[in-house]
Amino acid sequence: MTLRERLHDDTTAAMRSGDALRRDVLRMVQDAIYKTEKARQAALSEDEALAVVTREVKTRRESVEAFRKGGREDLAAKEEAEIAILTGYLPQQLTEDELRSLVDEGIAATGASTGRDLGRVMGWLSPRIRGRADGKVASGLVAQALASAEAAVREAGG
Repeated sequence: MTLRERLHDDTTAAMRSGDALRRDVLRMVQDAIYKTEKARQAALSEDEALAVVTREVKTRRESVEAFRKGGREDLAAKEEAEIAILTGYLPQQLTEDELRSLVDEGIAATGASTGRDLGRVMGWLSPRIRGRADGKVASGLVAQALASAEAAVREAGG
């Protein structure tokens, strides 16, 4: 069953059960997929549709941050409920250890040694974590690992 079929079937089930929040969230993500297809004038592949769902989750995470800063816990809670619904359509999330392992592999594969190599490592890492880990968290781990490597080189060199 494709992602679009799951979204459609789950929307119908939410409508029948009276789950308004789930229904609305699923409709929003289906609409986002449709609009992306319309803009590209081509049907999205399964990976591209998954990228739309991932983008919707990211947008909501940013909204949660903004609402919390603004003291709107009620709206932050609603966004978190929407995130919980959408993450059910994403692949299994990587654990922190798995992500760290991929970061180390990326650094080794790209030959990165300084903070300036962050973009190169992220370019290698991004397709491998798409939909399975937050890019901001991954970027932070890469920066941390590169800073440690740079510090070790400085200590060894002088």
